[in-house]
Amino acid sequence: MKAPSETTDGLPGEAPSPMVASLVLEGDAARIGLARHFAASFLRTARGADGTLIGLRTVETAQLIVSELVTNALRHAPGPALLRLSVLDGTLRIEVRDGSPVAPAVRAPDPARVGQHGLEIVTALARSVSVEAAGTGKSVTAVVGLT
Repeated sequence: MKAPSETTDGLPGEAPSPMVASLVLEGDAARIGLARHFAASFLRTARGADGTLIGLRTVETAQLIVSELVTNALRHAPGPALLRLSVLDGTLRIEVRDGSPVAPAVRAPDPARVGQHGLEIVTALARSVSVEAAGTGKSVTAVVGLT
C-alpha cells in the first residue's frame, strides 16, 4: 500500500483551490476501515468555503459513502483502488477509481434483499453520483454538500 498524498489551499489572493487527499488501497476488506479513518482524518482538518470546520454529520455521511464505494471497488474490481477526497465550493467530492470498466447499477429498493444495497445507500446520501470511464477502469464520484 502506498502512503497517502495530500495537498491543501493555494496562496492568499488566488482563487480557492480544493483541499485534496488521496489514498491508494490494495488488498482485503481490512482496507475499508483504513479508508474510513483516512476520510475522517482529512475532514477533521478540512474547512468549508466560509472557513468553518466540517461538521460531524458530514464526516459520518462521508465515512459511510467511502465504506460503500471502497467495498465495491475492492470486491468487484482487479488491482488497487484510489480514494480521492476534495473540498471546494461548499461540497465534498468522494471519488473512487478502480480497474473494472463495468459500471455499477443501482438496484430497486428491496428490504428483503440481503446485501447489495451499497450504491442505493450512496445515492440516497449524496447530492449526486456519477460514473465515468477512467483508463481501463472507472471512476465513481459522490458529491456531498457541506451544509
